Amino acid sequence: MIETGHIEALKAIVGKENVYSDKAHLIAYSYDATRTRYEPEAVVFPRHEEDVSVILKYCNEHKIVITPRGAGSGFTGGALPTNGGIILAMEKYMNRILEIDFENMVAVVQPGVINMDLQKAVQEVGLFYPPDPASEEYSTLGGNVSENAGGMRAAKYGITKDFVMALRAVRPNGDIIRAGKRTIKDVAGYNIAGILIASEGTLAVTTEITLKLLPYPNFTKGYMGIFPSVESAMNAVFKSLASGANPVAMEFLDSLVVQALKEKLGVELPEDAGALLIGDVDGNVSQEVDFQLEILEKSFRENGAVDFVVAKDKKHREELWYARRNASPSITIFGSKKLNEDISVPRSLLPKALKSIYEIGDKYGFKVPCFGHAGDGNIHVNVMVDGSNPEELAKGHDAIEEIFELVVSMGGTLSGEHGIGTSKAPFMSIAFNEEELTLFRDLKNAFDPNNILNPGKMGLPV
Repeated sequence: MIETGHIEALKAIVGKENVYSDKAHLIAYSYDATRTRYEPEAVVFPRHEEDVSVILKYCNEHKIVITPRGAGSGFTGGALPTNGGIILAMEKYMNRILEIDFENMVAVVQPGVINMDLQKAVQEVGLFYPPDPASEEYSTLGGNVSENAGGMRAAKYGITKDFVMALRAVRPNGDIIRAGKRTIKDVAGYNIAGILIASEGTLAVTTEITLKLLPYPNFTKGYMGIFPSVESAMNAVFKSLASGANPVAMEFLDSLVVQALKEKLGVELPEDAGALLIGDVDGNVSQEVDFQLEILEKSFRENGAVDFVVAKDKKHREELWYARRNASPSITIFGSKKLNEDISVPRSLLPKALKSIYEIGDKYGFKVPCFGHAGDGNIHVNVMVDGSNPEELAKGHDAIEEIFELVVSMGGTLSGEHGIGTSKAPFMSIAFNEEELTLFRDLKNAFDPNNILNPGKMGLPV
């Protein structure tokens, strides 16, 4: 328990109006998108970087656990205060876009900025921030950096790490550091920014982010490929990309998801579609866009597509994307709880991986609807169970463990974008050997010897 004296000391640092230990605040900051609850003992709202530094220094001296938090939209428990202590809530004050540098195509932001707010702000001056996680309307950029968030446009543009040029961060002892520069090239020193990205708030607290921007593309068109089977669709994914296609996105829906979208939401989709590939192509001249669509259609049809649809206009494109964006809520027709994992494999192995995943579902008696970012090999695998049945839930976790073992054996990984947090921590030994896990622990100890920052996440010590 945090003693009353510590609460008063934190109030002296940030003001009494920015420290809360009442039940309402503790409940509000006790969960994320996993819906698992762990109550903190206090919620603290730092006003600026200096507050973060003083808070961390104080908590480090008194061994008080800190969990940094943005919007709390994560799917793996990365921002859950599993060991009590304080929530360091970054969204109230540290939420400003500090600079948009058009000439150098750079944005400087605080960690509490909402992803979509930055996208809109840079688009107003003709620039483009591509990373677009499904939570873009409410997730914060600090959280995106902490989890290395992906998104629909990763097939062409990459993920959060590909756009982070520099970070300012505070170490647990209160030291303020800068990692990286706002230059295109920087090979001086260790890549500390790369270590902090995806570290889930276990090493330092990010206070400022410098992001690379691109020119906003002039033309965008949507498309949909209709396939008789998942296998034919997955073959089309890697073969079309190897043929020179460079789509912004290539999103996948299997037949179970198509069924769910029709039954639950009344979405009009092709009858008897075994799988769909939905996406966009973009470019600065219309001929470039048309050329990309030609490559996609040719490759899709060569791999068994029964039809290839190009969106007629913006409204039609939005209708195509409506199906993809509502895949997740629709599949609850198959079970009250989904064990949602975001595995990633080399694209050429997608046909084999999905075939094996469906076989694992059949073995355990579960429906396993799959969808996601096929263009970059990242698939959302959903083992659907009765959440009120403990035996069925345990079987579901056994199925997930088998899926992880399969994926890792194929050179894949436990997570393409959601991170590890608490929910995947038990499976870290599947993906990493003991020497690698020891290195992770050594890194943690070098940054945070008192283990006050988000302990217990990513399989690290509690």
